[in-house]
Amino acid sequence: MLQILAIGFGGFLGAICRYLLSGWVNTINDASKLALGTASVNILGCLVIGILGALFEIKGWTNPEIRLFLFVGLLGGFTTFSAFGLETFLLFEKGQVGIAFINIIGQVTLGLAAVWIGYAATNGLFK
Repeated sequence: MLQILAIGFGGFLGAICRYLLSGWVNTINDASKLALGTASVNILGCLVIGILGALFEIKGWTNPEIRLFLFVGLLGGFTTFSAFGLETFLLFEKGQVGIAFINIIGQVTLGLAAVWIGYAATNGLFK
């Protein structure tokens, strides 16, 4: 039961953070055709999961409730693949094929780069 509560509370916090950050980014970049709010939460989430993944490995952290809270709950609630999928689909539907492909390539590439940067930087600091 503790594991379910850890996931639920993490998801609650992650979803609120996603809503606030995504909304703020979209407000300051309202002229962009790209879904920068979704991209920002997904890329930041990738950076954070890279950092946490490295810390859990380096420090040998094994607490399952904390891991579930952070990885499944908080970051699962914070990042949003479904919004990325819908926003990309809508770009295709509107005939904005180039922007859709920029969105796909950009978020996947930057997301993977962010995981790598977070993991490598944390490894460099703590190993």
